[in-house]
Amino acid sequence: MGGSVGNAFGFLVETLFSLYIAALMLRVLLEAVGADYYNPVSQVLITVTQPLVGPLARIIPRMGRFNSAAVVLLLILQTISVVLVMAISGFAADPLQAVVIALFRLVRMLLVMYMVLIIAEVILSWVGGAMRHPIIPLIYQLTRPVLQPIRRLIPSIGGLDLSPLVAIIAIQFLMILMGVR
Repeated sequence: MGGSVGNAFGFLVETLFSLYIAALMLRVLLEAVGADYYNPVSQVLITVTQPLVGPLARIIPRMGRFNSAAVVLLLILQTISVVLVMAISGFAADPLQAVVIALFRLVRMLLVMYMVLIIAEVILSWVGGAMRHPIIPLIYQLTRPVLQPIRRLIPSIGGLDLSPLVAIIAIQFLMILMGVR
């Protein structure tokens, strides 16, 4: 496709796939941390992703707390997105290359998602004491597995919790190290 038109369609395809993949990734993470199933946000994510996860879950069994079918679906959808965007841009997609690019994009999305969640938790700790939105407990549940080990190593200093700062530095380091920044 021609320059501007190809860029516009590539953007649209990548954005739509990324939104659905983000919802699916959040579902996987919420299930993995044992978040409240009946939380309205959890219910929306399950409702949106179940049409694709459900049939695949009949074939692929769960592995502990991880919804293996949803994880496989993440990789499949991201690979399809990569192939479509490459095709729209006029490139032929090598299947192995598309899978590797998809894996790196999923890792990047996971790291960015956790960075945003940690920043949201920090902001909520400043202003969110009186807020009662259903997403607030989910943010704390999602960040707990990342921040809790850091909190055990680095206790609060004068009431100041440095674990979010350490986690964000570690996430940035990983992104730079992997070249997915």
